Amino acid sequence: MTVSDRRAGPYLVVGLGNPGAKYAATRHNIGQMVLDHIAGAAGGRFAAARRAQAVVLEGRLGALGSDARVILAKTTTYMNVSGGPVKALAAYYDVPPERVVAVHDEVDIPFDAVRLKLGGGEGGHNGLRDITRALGTKDYLRVRVGVGRPVGGRDTADHVLAPFSTTERRSLDLLISDAADAVESVVLEGLTAAQQRFHSREAR
Repeated sequence: MTVSDRRAGPYLVVGLGNPGAKYAATRHNIGQMVLDHIAGAAGGRFAAARRAQAVVLEGRLGALGSDARVILAKTTTYMNVSGGPVKALAAYYDVPPERVVAVHDEVDIPFDAVRLKLGGGEGGHNGLRDITRALGTKDYLRVRVGVGRPVGGRDTADHVLAPFSTTERRSLDLLISDAADAVESVVLEGLTAAQQRFHSREAR
């Protein structure tokens, strides 16, 4: 992606999750944790969005003077109806699907790893499935934050709706920081460069 491409318009970065204190610290909400990290590092605060069930923070990523304008958004609906808010925000800010970045939990990736892609399947993720339906395309960016598969026969839904384990919490802050860096990398450097950077890392 060239600099002129980035100047064409903003990116809409959406952190997926469920509303309320009950879900705030669960694996399913790690996308929103990542956006909270980015906002905190920038000293910004989310505010209610216009015409969408979400809270938003507008700003720029990267070094001072960067032309990479972003709208950070956290949906305030439940995960499985994320598509409506994403579609409404994309329409309001005039963001095409290829500049929409969904940050979400991914059970098919080991905990402590981050992967990026454009398009592809949803892997049973109901939030992504609803976004695909609402946007009418799979061709939006995904920052996939690994939460690992359940063990011991545990149901996948129970796994993602549960808090991180004691062991996982020891490295959770680093995982969130890595995912935030991945968001910045894909916006500032483009998908290919971001994939080369994050996909080449050895598992910690």
